[in-house]
Amino acid sequence: MYAEVIKNTRSAMDKALEAQKKDLSRVRTGRATTTLLDEIRVNYYGTPTPISQVGTLAVPEARLITIQPWERNLVPEIEKAILKSDLGLNPVSDGILIRLSIPPLTEERRKEMVKQVRRMCEDTRVSIRTVRRDANEAMKKLEKDKEVSADELKRGEKEIQDLTDQYIKKAEETVAAKEKEIMEI
Repeated sequence: MYAEVIKNTRSAMDKALEAQKKDLSRVRTGRATTTLLDEIRVNYYGTPTPISQVGTLAVPEARLITIQPWERNLVPEIEKAILKSDLGLNPVSDGILIRLSIPPLTEERRKEMVKQVRRMCEDTRVSIRTVRRDANEAMKKLEKDKEVSADELKRGEKEIQDLTDQYIKKAEETVAAKEKEIMEI
């Protein structure tokens, strides 16, 4: 039972880090990446559909994303969806291909992005601490039910705290790398 609590704790903390990485991949930096468009939905015959499922996305240059819709009638729908998103990008199309030029970020915008990334880090820390609290409660319940001894409880709590420290450090390292990427000109 003790090992199962530790395993579940590690798994839940891994999920918190994965969620953070996914969120960070959507934060716009000065470089073009197709993950910026992951959350955009296009009206495809009345159904909101991810943009990656209605066309081919490519990054031919460092500051350019191209979208080639599989059907020409989707070009205006894709443009509308991009304009409605909060990315601040202006699509340019020739009727066949849509080009998204990624402008360099202003210093003010970079600082806003860094603040946003730090908030994401704090959310991840909170998630990890919540997992720690739940794991400690599970360990105390095991001790109360006489499935583990008091010594095993102390050892488990220490192991859970070590995991917490380790995962928070990983989250902070990931965010520091993203901050560096954002501030890079």
